[in-house]
Amino acid sequence: MRQFNGGVCSAKGFRAAGAACGIKEGSDKKDMALIVSEVPCSAAAVYTQNKVKGAPIIVTKENISDGKAQAIICNSGNANTCAPNGIELAKKTCEIVAKAADISPKDVIVASTGVIGQEMSIEPFENGIPKMAKVLTRDGGQSVAEAMMTTDTVPKTGGVQFEIGGAVCNLGGAAKGSGMINPNMATMLCFMTTDAAITPEMLQKALSEVVKSSFNQICIDGDTSTNDTVAVMASGLAGNPVIDKEGEDFDTFCEALHMLSVHFAKNLAADGEGATKLIECNVKGAPDVEIARAVSKSVIASDLLKAAIFGSDANWGRVLCAIGNAEGEFNADNIDVTMSSKTGSVFVCEGSMHKEFSEDLATGILSQKEITIDVDLHQGDAEATAWGCDLTYDYVKINGDYRS
Repeated sequence: MRQFNGGVCSAKGFRAAGAACGIKEGSDKKDMALIVSEVPCSAAAVYTQNKVKGAPIIVTKENISDGKAQAIICNSGNANTCAPNGIELAKKTCEIVAKAADISPKDVIVASTGVIGQEMSIEPFENGIPKMAKVLTRDGGQSVAEAMMTTDTVPKTGGVQFEIGGAVCNLGGAAKGSGMINPNMATMLCFMTTDAAITPEMLQKALSEVVKSSFNQICIDGDTSTNDTVAVMASGLAGNPVIDKEGEDFDTFCEALHMLSVHFAKNLAADGEGATKLIECNVKGAPDVEIARAVSKSVIASDLLKAAIFGSDANWGRVLCAIGNAEGEFNADNIDVTMSSKTGSVFVCEGSMHKEFSEDLATGILSQKEITIDVDLHQGDAEATAWGCDLTYDYVKINGDYRS
């Protein structure tokens, strides 16, 4: 199993394109992405649990309720949430894709990201989708990642190659997300494609489990988006024995899916709005995995800690405060905390009490771009990891005039 610089076209059977279609008037940024499979695919998705949901989520849930899909259409610049005729527009978009790609409109996954509460016109879709359908290519993965971006500073792609039953399988994808990120069952937008043969039921089972230890373990600002969606399509063209039950083959697929999902989770956290540093929190010694996950995420979600990391301040008291805010029953009287980066590590808290350390050494360690916080609860064998970023002045600047 190996990671590579893949994308949504790394797996057999997928072609894609991204283009500027005029979602935002006067902008020449790529704002629409189309992914099409040569064959009908097994499909699975997880979505935001925000009570306010974008129209595309409602339509996508209905479309893939049979576990099948053959195309994904995504636009940036407008979320199509709390907007007039949102569901009608999302359905019409699926119809336009279906006509251009010669598939059923019920086999289309539709997604949108951008400003909430603004009306969106169907014209960019009517004009853009047929043109993109004519230029779909196996080299379209990068343009898809670029078209999905809103406040992202870099496109996010990735791939994993693995073997099942003697057949070489590929899994690739693209993701976007920089703000309004505190997932619950999904994250921002992420589309993954694979040529592994797997039933819809097992694909959904794998995705639903993998998000718990990957996408759900990141936080940038504590706000869960209205449009968060992670979707996977499996063409089955790798020729492996169909994965239709749990076992070694299913475990291998889950490992690959987890590897790619963690790759995206870390990239999303590192590219948080205004972020200068990636924060990783590893928790061990927890009574169970749920508490380990809750504690690690509580640490990276703390605004006070995020601000301290921005200032390269080893304020370990904020780590303990965040731990104490985590859900679940556990003891907070014997906690160890270590902070580290590529330049070294500093043991800052032992037994939930102050431990002497060099402030100058700590400042140097926390001045790096990737910071690790290791927490030992000393109450069991469960472990978990979460990812976040620092909180900077630029986060406020970006969100102060987001709509302009």
